[in-house]
Amino acid sequence: MADTSDFKNGLVLKIDNQLQQIIEFQHVKPGKGPAFVRTKLKNVLSGKVVDKTFNAGVKVETATVDRRDMTYLYHDGSDYIFMDGDTFEQTHISGQVLGNGEKFLLENMSVQVATHEGEVLYVELPVTVEIVVTHTEPGLQGDRSSAGTKPATLETGAEVQVPLFINQGDKLKIDSRDGSYLGRVNA
Repeated sequence: MADTSDFKNGLVLKIDNQLQQIIEFQHVKPGKGPAFVRTKLKNVLSGKVVDKTFNAGVKVETATVDRRDMTYLYHDGSDYIFMDGDTFEQTHISGQVLGNGEKFLLENMSVQVATHEGEVLYVELPVTVEIVVTHTEPGLQGDRSSAGTKPATLETGAEVQVPLFINQGDKLKIDSRDGSYLGRVNA
């Protein structure tokens, strides 16, 4: 059990038998009336975000979430195999749990795997990943007032929009959360 004063970003609460992670919170003390805590909660399994307000001092049940650093090994059918670096234990995680993260997953990449009571909740990739472009059309600079973009296929099979000057074989820095281009990596 946690008090509203114990709230912090990333804390996982158990509300109505659902696991909800605090994305952001704000303690509010109005000039009139009792204090309260305004929160933005994300359902850990579905990803749905909701706003919820708690009265100050209310006790809320917390969930024990175990976050472990693991290394991605390989893809086997519909499962992705990860290994715990401490125990060398291998864990099979479905592509459904990975979500969009599977598009930016490279072999031997270190990730964080969150579990609750033995069940994998989600996999957290590094915010930025460095991936090589395997295919892109040559960029033609034309008459335009702003910078143009073109599609590029990465070594993981993901397709992202990149500037016209990117060529096949270039190593790019990509944001793993939304697949946006961040820059070129110098070798």
